[in-house]
Amino acid sequence: MTADQSRGVSRREFVKAAVAIGGASALAACQDREDTTDISPGPDDLSGIPDRQHAWNGAIDSDEHGNHAPPRHHLLLYLDYAGEGAADGQSTAGVPTAAEREQVETALRSLERAYERSNQGLLFTVGYTPAYFDRFEGSLPETVDLPGPEALAPFEDPAADDPDAVVHLASDYGSVLLGAEEALLGEESAANGREMDADLTGILERASLADGGNARRTGFIGAGLPADNQDVVGIPDSEPVDEDAPLYMGFKSGFAGSQASEDRVTIAEGPFAGGTTQHVSQIRLHLDQWYEQDSREHRESAMFCPAHAENDRIEGVGENLGATNGVAGCADDVAADSREKGVVGHAQKVARAREDGKPVILRRDFDSTDGGYARLHFLALQESIADFVATKQAMNGTDAAQEGAVGQRTNNGILQYLTVERRGNYLLPPRASRALPTPNPS
Repeated sequence: MTADQSRGVSRREFVKAAVAIGGASALAACQDREDTTDISPGPDDLSGIPDRQHAWNGAIDSDEHGNHAPPRHHLLLYLDYAGEGAADGQSTAGVPTAAEREQVETALRSLERAYERSNQGLLFTVGYTPAYFDRFEGSLPETVDLPGPEALAPFEDPAADDPDAVVHLASDYGSVLLGAEEALLGEESAANGREMDADLTGILERASLADGGNARRTGFIGAGLPADNQDVVGIPDSEPVDEDAPLYMGFKSGFAGSQASEDRVTIAEGPFAGGTTQHVSQIRLHLDQWYEQDSREHRESAMFCPAHAENDRIEGVGENLGATNGVAGCADDVAADSREKGVVGHAQKVARAREDGKPVILRRDFDSTDGGYARLHFLALQESIADFVATKQAMNGTDAAQEGAVGQRTNNGILQYLTVERRGNYLLPPRASRALPTPNPS
């Protein structure tokens, strides 16, 4: 983008574009456009940081209803192990050494000292795939449920993401993500003005995905960002996204009452106690019909439930709903709504996967324009991948499709507007064992 072109682009759109491009030039351009005076360094003493990598809620903003406001910009870095063990020719496909673990941990601690742990600074996690753990002779403990990714519906055919690791970086500032990325990968010697004590060079490198998948994925969430970044395939020109919408589909999500607690998604026992599992789906959005043909009433029915639409319970993007989407009362009506209304709601179906009335997954997903398409990177945390699978099966609405006018995907929540392109499962160990863990770090 030339200087003349950039002058006509909003700051939000420019920052999103810079994060998507990446590299030193994008970092410099992003720093020129963002006011980063609020970015504080992290502490020298890291003992106050929670051992749970995923314990973000205490470090991010919340609204007046107690809904957590996620960081606005996100970056997923997919990495492969390339250390000393990877070149030793052993059948184990390379087992990391103690020295390599120390270097990786030092690099991660350098980031924690460089940036305040908040949405205005930097939040990050490091996760590992089943393929990473396959290199070891031992198996993961029974307290960790980490199967390989697979299709979770008969209408899906996703590619499997199986590099060794993924780093999830999140911040309100795009320049923070770019600076952290460059510093981790050894392209910059400092982050936020602080010299890095180590980086990942020679140990973890960008993954090469054989099927052409992108090893660097970016995105955003928050009011105004989808509207500023809707000039992509999958969003119609004729019907712009609401300026207040935090996501492309036009409604608020992440209600506190519809999210599992961090305690609920934490592994309780075994050598990885304090960790969690993570699922990431790359989903392509097809919203031409959603906006050009479907009525507002239909969109409310399909996203929430028919009762919400009939009773005008949703104002604008749904901020009036407060701390819950209010669909718990609709959950038992899925079969009846399929027969009598000809449509069932996405949230209505998913609510059936709750245990004792409480959700079992914690969503931290975000929209994306990767590759010029409207996409959603659906990121979910749960104690067990089985919890995510159960939630997805509820979302499939197979029983609704058998009951009446609802089809396998048509009018079955939001399924007809989504194509799952990729899936990946990860273990997020506690901080004490996050650097190239063995199957039994104790």
